[in-house]
Amino acid sequence: MSQKKTDATPAAAPPHDPKPPHDPEKLAHFVDPTPFNPYEEPPLTATQERYYMASQWRIMWWKFKHHRLAMVSAYVLGFFFLLVVFAEIFAPYNLDSRNIRYIYAPPQSLYLFDQGEFVGPFVYGYKSGLDPVTFQRTYVEDKTERYPIRFFCSGDSYKIWGVIPGSLHLVCPAEDGGTFYMWGTDRLGRDLLSRVIYGTRISMTIGLVSVALSFILGIVIGGLAGYYGGRIDSLVQRIIEVLKSFPELPLFMTLSAILPVNWSPVTVFFGISIIMALLDWPGLARAVRSKFFSLREEDFTTAAQLMGAPPHRIIGRHLLPSFASHLIASATLSIPQMILAETALSFLGLGLRPPVTSWGVLLNDAQDISVVKLYPWLMLPVVPVFIVVIAYNYFGDGLRDAADPYK
Repeated sequence: MSQKKTDATPAAAPPHDPKPPHDPEKLAHFVDPTPFNPYEEPPLTATQERYYMASQWRIMWWKFKHHRLAMVSAYVLGFFFLLVVFAEIFAPYNLDSRNIRYIYAPPQSLYLFDQGEFVGPFVYGYKSGLDPVTFQRTYVEDKTERYPIRFFCSGDSYKIWGVIPGSLHLVCPAEDGGTFYMWGTDRLGRDLLSRVIYGTRISMTIGLVSVALSFILGIVIGGLAGYYGGRIDSLVQRIIEVLKSFPELPLFMTLSAILPVNWSPVTVFFGISIIMALLDWPGLARAVRSKFFSLREEDFTTAAQLMGAPPHRIIGRHLLPSFASHLIASATLSIPQMILAETALSFLGLGLRPPVTSWGVLLNDAQDISVVKLYPWLMLPVVPVFIVVIAYNYFGDGLRDAADPYK
């Protein structure tokens, strides 16, 4: 009989045992001892923490930077406000500097090369004459006279804002009788570019002053009507309806005629600003009133009332910030409207009058179509009006999107 042989040696363990060992010290390498909490949020990254800890104004700035047209418009408007502050430095000539030899002189071209040789920025001189048929002054370039353009030079003396004396200019004509009329001259031989730069100070600031006064009236009156309602709302609505029933142009003419003729230019400036604000606030007051009607029924308004907050705190801290994007958009759209209104009314002789210099006052010289045909550069003050209005519109779009909490 054959006897079965039994193998006493145990079978060898597989080389890679997938089961973890039973030793607690070795088990720690396989099992995380930290208990799992399904309600615990993962830690924030550095970028997320920076965003959640940022203030509302910083978030608005981040959103505004992504609007490229708004950023470009902000730089453009910043440049124009730089002209407002330092108009005397940027202007080649003083506001009333005259040269009777160059009445209605056309714009001078700026050159860098002369006969193929680079000589830097310069202009050629004028040869003036008189047309015997039309009796019109004629100007042609004199290639024999070359006048270099100077930068950061000493020119006409001035006083910045009538206080700080100086004579430094960004650009100046040549010292030996040269001229630098980039935009030509007017009927008195004054540099048009310099007058446009000085006019920037009036046209840009009158829009800000008028909108500031209009917003104060519109927010206060419209806010009271929308928050309290009742008789206050009825009274405000009747006042707005009466003001809106008058045609704006005759009403503006009437109010402008009330201004005394012996007022100083500064007083006339503020008088025109107040008149424009009085004509603009009813539209904003209606918008604020309708918004307050809907917001005063919200839960956060009721909670503030139950906590004993006074009305001015509820309006200033809760209601107004709730539609700040609408107010910002309205402000940035109202400023160019004010600039256009001042330009149009001064062009018609109903707004600012000389010696005040604004873009509208400068365009007043271009009323006669025959003058525009002969001297088309008198229409150049339209260029800054167009640029500023477009820049304000894009700037307002960017601010509105940045202030909108739903974007």
